[in-house]
Amino acid sequence: MNLTIAFLTASEWTYTLVIVAYLVTVLSIIAVVISENRNPVKSLAWVTAMLFLPVVGMVLYAFFGRNLKNKHLITRKNKLRLRKVEHFRLIDERSLPLSEASRQQIRLARSLTGAAYFPGNHIEIITDGRDKFDRLKRDIMSAHSYIHMQYYIFEDDRLGHEIKDCLVAKARQGVRVRVIYDHVGSCPMKKSFIREMSDAGVEVQPFLRVTFPQFATRINWRNHRKITVIDGEVGYIGGMNIADRYTEGVSFGCWRDTHLRITGPALSAMQYSFAIDWNFTTEQLLEERTQQCEVADSDDAGIQLVTSGPNRPWSNIALLFLKAISNARKRIYIQTPYFLPTESLLRALQAAALAKVDVRVMIPRRCDSVMLRRASYSYVGECLRAGIKIYLYDKGMLHAKTVIVDDEMSSTGSTNFDFRSFEHNFECNAFIYSRDFNARMAEIFERDLTDCTRINPTAWRHRPAIERYKESLVRLLSPIL
Repeated sequence: MNLTIAFLTASEWTYTLVIVAYLVTVLSIIAVVISENRNPVKSLAWVTAMLFLPVVGMVLYAFFGRNLKNKHLITRKNKLRLRKVEHFRLIDERSLPLSEASRQQIRLARSLTGAAYFPGNHIEIITDGRDKFDRLKRDIMSAHSYIHMQYYIFEDDRLGHEIKDCLVAKARQGVRVRVIYDHVGSCPMKKSFIREMSDAGVEVQPFLRVTFPQFATRINWRNHRKITVIDGEVGYIGGMNIADRYTEGVSFGCWRDTHLRITGPALSAMQYSFAIDWNFTTEQLLEERTQQCEVADSDDAGIQLVTSGPNRPWSNIALLFLKAISNARKRIYIQTPYFLPTESLLRALQAAALAKVDVRVMIPRRCDSVMLRRASYSYVGECLRAGIKIYLYDKGMLHAKTVIVDDEMSSTGSTNFDFRSFEHNFECNAFIYSRDFNARMAEIFERDLTDCTRINPTAWRHRPAIERYKESLVRLLSPIL
């Protein structure tokens, strides 16, 4: 009898200790969430999940709730060394022949990231995947010194093998080839594919390798940037990854995207961005310099390259979009595959539309993610009520990421107009100040409108209730989608 009582007592003590440890863990996580002074809505959501669904809440927090703010990818000393390699020249924006709104944008970007402004760049806009990769392959095969390439997705499909073969050929010729791929985005890539490049001398590195026990702390942070710099003479930036769907469309028939081919001084910033990520992945400092070239006055597009990431104290690109939208006086054109704006950006767009600025948002009718499509659709009603024009791209998958404001400022790069890009991904966008470039981008947007259907507010309100409910339900997950 005494042994039974002792056994039961020991069991009760064990159970009590487990419960206490569990409660202490939950309360500790709640304390951490509160102490981080995040957006109150997000903090309240995490606290609610911990209190009412503690097990689920703890798992979700482990994967999606960690905060990387103020964590440095590179030491200050190494960052200064890289800037000296490129010899960034600071330009007084007050001397630039730009509007005051553009000068404010330039000052804001400099305050947020130290981004230098580079005038005198030649930019080619590429909206077809075949054209982009044909140009890229030719430029790779013309390389004589180095190739620096960074992509979120690098698949070992037909296109992937074509790019790999080009890189291998150049590496065997003695060209220094370095490749960064995102470990999550490129997870289907076979080890044999990577090994073939490595064996030929291509230096291939994953960004934030996701392995145990770091799985939970890294799975949510993704390097979404798409940057290529070849010999410091030509560069690429935009929304296209290396995968067949960007050239073939696959099930969508058409995969509409936007990429830029750039020559000029702004390549220094692209090289600098790649060098920081390379230093983070390898602890090596790159010594190659870009060509400090100038181009004709007629090709005088000014560029600021702006990076953002979950480790930065500010949401850099989101703040620049917010400033541009707030400054708009004539038009705001947005193309994005996923439209999940933050509260401040949604309100800014609504305020602009209510002030009779021509606000147009283009999203795909068919999306590569059903959840993201429904989450995007949940914002449409609020936009329509404010007079924002919403267009559904019918021709295929719209993957372009562009923002065009008034007649002078445009931006494109890797950043989607959604929570993940603004808060969780490492992104990179070119902010371009040029009336000629802005006009070309606006012309492309207006041409795409011919392949779109504008949403009718009355018809939208009378959609089936079940569809509206699904969209509202998925919207709750918007901050982590």
